[in-house]
Amino acid sequence: MVNTPGASATSARTGSAPPLVAGAGIAAFALLRIRDPHAAAYVTCPFHAVTGLWCPLCGGLRAAADLTHGDILASLSSNVLVAPALVVAVLAWLGWVSGRPLRPGRTAVWAVAIVTLAFTVARNTDCGAWLAP
Repeated sequence: MVNTPGASATSARTGSAPPLVAGAGIAAFALLRIRDPHAAAYVTCPFHAVTGLWCPLCGGLRAAADLTHGDILASLSSNVLVAPALVVAVLAWLGWVSGRPLRPGRTAVWAVAIVTLAFTVARNTDCGAWLAP
């Protein structure tokens, strides 16, 4: 096997990427712990500002901030998709670190797309108003 100069640089970048991603995630959650989006908005959702409708991400920062305080029920009331998405993100990161990346099949991708679409439609109707942030 020939050792090429670019191979070691690629390996070094790949090896440092998971800790950098984990550090960025921890820093983001630390910021949410310190500066609560319930008290001061970070950014206004452009979709909500233009249409008045809730997008699937609306309430996501508040939900993540609630998780930093250990308040799972408040997190679910802000955005019910954030907690499961965070679990999947952690599992994907663990798979990345272990060398067994998470590779969802076509069915899983379609299921996530359908659930997200149904959630978005439901939270913008009268019967699903409880899903709104």
